[in-house]
Amino acid sequence: MCAHISAARLMIVSFLLCLAASSAHAQKEAKTEKPEPPNYSIAELRQIADLALVPPVINTAPLPRYDMSTQDYVMTLTTERTPKGRIWAAWIGGEDGPKAFLLAASSDDNGETWTKPRLVIDGHSPGLPIPRSVIIGNFWTDPLGRLWLFFDQSMSHFDGRAGLWATLCENPDAENPTWSPPKRIANGAMLNKPTMLSSGEWLLPAYLLQRDGYGPYKPRVFPELDPQRGVNVLASTDQGKTWEPRGIIKFPNPSWHEAMIVEKKNKQLWMMTRTSKGIMESFSDDKGRTWTEPAFTAANIQNTSARFFFRRLASGNLLLIKNGSDLHKADTKEDGGRRRKLSAWLSDDDGVTWKGGLLVEDRAEKRATYPDGFQAPDGTIFITYDYNRGPGQILMARFTEADILAGKLVSPQSKLKMPVTKPGKKVPKKKKPPAAKTKAATLP
Repeated sequence: MCAHISAARLMIVSFLLCLAASSAHAQKEAKTEKPEPPNYSIAELRQIADLALVPPVINTAPLPRYDMSTQDYVMTLTTERTPKGRIWAAWIGGEDGPKAFLLAASSDDNGETWTKPRLVIDGHSPGLPIPRSVIIGNFWTDPLGRLWLFFDQSMSHFDGRAGLWATLCENPDAENPTWSPPKRIANGAMLNKPTMLSSGEWLLPAYLLQRDGYGPYKPRVFPELDPQRGVNVLASTDQGKTWEPRGIIKFPNPSWHEAMIVEKKNKQLWMMTRTSKGIMESFSDDKGRTWTEPAFTAANIQNTSARFFFRRLASGNLLLIKNGSDLHKADTKEDGGRRRKLSAWLSDDDGVTWKGGLLVEDRAEKRATYPDGFQAPDGTIFITYDYNRGPGQILMARFTEADILAGKLVSPQSKLKMPVTKPGKKVPKKKKPPAAKTKAATLP
């Protein structure tokens, strides 16, 4: 389902690129102050948005340009384990915005040490009239042992359409892994791993934001896509060769969606999704074709408006990683407010009740966000997250179900706050303008 650009549109876009490059050159020669960004028409914005349909490049030799010594920002995305035990992690560099691009590294010793960036997807180019970003992604090892990397590409931060792409690696444990040419599989994006049903079908929780775009794309550029806005459940019955839309659900108070799906023991599908008001849930009894009206969770799970992690473990228990130290509270003063701390919980009755409360990240001084993870064959759970997003670092936690239930580390192999990566370039602090000097008033 790859999208194509018509020859006419390519000519128009090429003209716009040349115009932008010429304008930029003229501005540099004139050494004038930075002008206001162009006020593009809706038609021009649609044509420029087609640049996000151009297949991105998988850069497997990103050094030294993308060495962490050159980076000043990190935002975590995902981690996954390959069949032979290699761990991959990916994150965003640049910013949480139009300058974003994706980087990835690996570890062959259970997260103790990490390579430098060995894969980069960067959609930027000097001639683009509007920045082209890659800002969301997720690794997933499928039942065949192949490593997938799903990621988005959009003009600006979000152009109202974006696009979900996938690249596949069949030798992720090799010294030099090879990746397939990226394939665009849907509009929108996806931040969380697919789910394999007991029937053998694969479901992927993609989403197209229920809002207009950002920046220059704030006007409604793609109104014809409004029926697709929400969580789009994509299904594959041929081991990922094709992905077909199966169902869609729209949420009240939508945020970034970031939906996750598990199959309950009774075969019912349970989706939990981020909204601006907290976590909401919906259920499907027909393998994702139709969904119940969204509602806040029956178990009263409270979380700030942020990504959480929700997954079935090999034991049959459900795992939940969320912000805060209390399952039923969010934004508490004790946790330091929004997006502080991360705690792990288990359910042995398909989400009716939850136990545990292991503090994966116990500090409340800075924000801890965007947990993602996997379970190794020996039962160990691995979670990555960022602490102090931006100039901070990405960390990994390694623990067991016993640790969660005990509320503390009791397993010898468990370890918290393991460093994955951090930017090595300092961002210069903006100098404050000097305070205006005033003469003291004198009495006559």
